[in-house]
Amino acid sequence: MRNILAIAAKELKSYFASPIAYIVIGCFAALYGFFFIAILRYFVGASMQAGMTGAQSMNVNQQLIRPLLQNVTVVVLFLLPMITMRTYSEEKRSGTIELLLTSPLTDFQIVMGKFLGAMALYLAMLAVTLFHFGVLFLYGNPEWKPILTAYLGLILFGGCFISLGLFISSLSKNQIVAATLTFAVFLFLWVITWIGSFIGPGGDKLTAYLSIVDHFDDFTKGVIDTSHLIYYLSFITFGLFLTAKSVESERWRG
Repeated sequence: MRNILAIAAKELKSYFASPIAYIVIGCFAALYGFFFIAILRYFVGASMQAGMTGAQSMNVNQQLIRPLLQNVTVVVLFLLPMITMRTYSEEKRSGTIELLLTSPLTDFQIVMGKFLGAMALYLAMLAVTLFHFGVLFLYGNPEWKPILTAYLGLILFGGCFISLGLFISSLSKNQIVAATLTFAVFLFLWVITWIGSFIGPGGDKLTAYLSIVDHFDDFTKGVIDTSHLIYYLSFITFGLFLTAKSVESERWRG
């Protein structure tokens, strides 16, 4: 475990030693802030209108927080390839991959260390949102349990993308190629339900299950479904397994 944490700490430091961490967190903060203000303005306006007409009051969790966090997944789609693109590609380009593979570390330790390092940066990115939720709790009364559930969904959602991004990064020496391929695969998993609508009833069910976004929807409602947990954890495990096999093949080639 000590070796895994050492690799994770080294990976996290390398992100902040380059502009990547600052660019990713800065872009995320700007885009999230824009979505927060836009949805908050709409919510406040709709609430005032509902109050004047005597209509049912709006639910802050379902009509503000839920669409806000769904928009976060869109931002994640564009930013996570920037996090994973360098994990192995940069090691190959600089030649340090040989040092890593000849060190007394197992493939499992290397893969898990890099995964946890990338996840730590992703969690730092999500930490930006805590300020905005602090404002909501200060001036409103949202339910905290559905928010925690939604954050659990976001962590699992990001973990899937990161595990897959690590595998794609391990296949190329070029960071730009790795980022482009990662984004293309992410986008495919994003629109796979739309693709399934052209296949037919059987294809609909299959693509709906494979869609990484559809499994996140229940988390935003405050619902933890074991089928969604199994899907995300299986996805993460499979992505890390593919990465480990790729690293193993690199070791044998070396």
